[in-house]
Amino acid sequence: MHPAYFALVMATGIVAIATHLHGVPVVPRLLFWLNTFFLASLAVITSARILRYPRAFAGDICSHSRAVGFFTAVAACGVFGTQLLLQMQSVGPAIFFWILAVVLWGVVTYGILAVLTVQHDKPALADGLNGGWLVIVVATQSVSILTVLLLASGAFAGLQQSLMFTALALCLGGGALYMWLMTLIFFRYTFLRMSPADLTPPYWINMGAVAISTLAGATLLQHSQLSAAVAGLEPFLEGMTLSFWAIGTWWIPMLLVLGVWRYLIRGVPFSYDPLYWGGVFPLGMYSVCTYRLTQIMDVPFLMPLSRCFMIVAAIAWVATLIGLLDSRLGRAARVHSPTEKQATQ
Repeated sequence: MHPAYFALVMATGIVAIATHLHGVPVVPRLLFWLNTFFLASLAVITSARILRYPRAFAGDICSHSRAVGFFTAVAACGVFGTQLLLQMQSVGPAIFFWILAVVLWGVVTYGILAVLTVQHDKPALADGLNGGWLVIVVATQSVSILTVLLLASGAFAGLQQSLMFTALALCLGGGALYMWLMTLIFFRYTFLRMSPADLTPPYWINMGAVAISTLAGATLLQHSQLSAAVAGLEPFLEGMTLSFWAIGTWWIPMLLVLGVWRYLIRGVPFSYDPLYWGGVFPLGMYSVCTYRLTQIMDVPFLMPLSRCFMIVAAIAWVATLIGLLDSRLGRAARVHSPTEKQATQ
């Protein structure tokens, strides 16, 4: 099991939110309950993996290429908490997932990054760095967004000013993290040798991380009346949010070109990989952040773009789910085949 498998919850949750915002009937609620099942299942499977395969789990924590996948658990809790608020108006359960996201964020951020920092033997930049590192940004911004939405719902009334300031700090810190990491990733893309295998599905997080940063800024602006500190920074936040959206938009054609090179020119086959959920999430997030951008700025002409990406994200989600089911069914068939049984014996 890859540590980044919680991207399944992130992808399902953001597609549910996108369809909910655009008023699609039935689908958002169906995806919510499906995501509840996904989150519970992954929590059980992860716990079982820790107990049964502690060495493999510890190896992931020490791996520069896999350890950052644990940040998907933080983002999954943040996205699911947002679903609870927006779709189900369930403040109490959302608070529980907010607490869980905050605790996981602290443990994963300062635990795993410290482990990777103090290691004696470290991989070269080309081997250890990939787009998955930007999940650090996604996790940070998901906590910021859920914090603001909880305050807007009336939770933590006595801590409103301090928590809004914290959400603002997380948003700005997440934006700075994106700039730091993206500088290294861009350098790796343009100046170091790249093979088709290096362009793994999470490279779409190049866009997804800055899209959720756009959403974090837009969410703060929507509820700036809750904090004098945030209200005083509205002009700055508007410019920053639009800048994030522009960067995310710039990435989309580039990622499509790289996808054509990987799959059509270099012939990498389409086969299911759990990391593909990390490619579905940015599509849904771009739809949601564009939707929110139209609410804080006078840009109604962007609404069709948000609707278009909602459809694309939904199609990508269905295709990836089919790949997941096909891979599981195919594996089960191989395990029960006479040849496989004989080989096992």
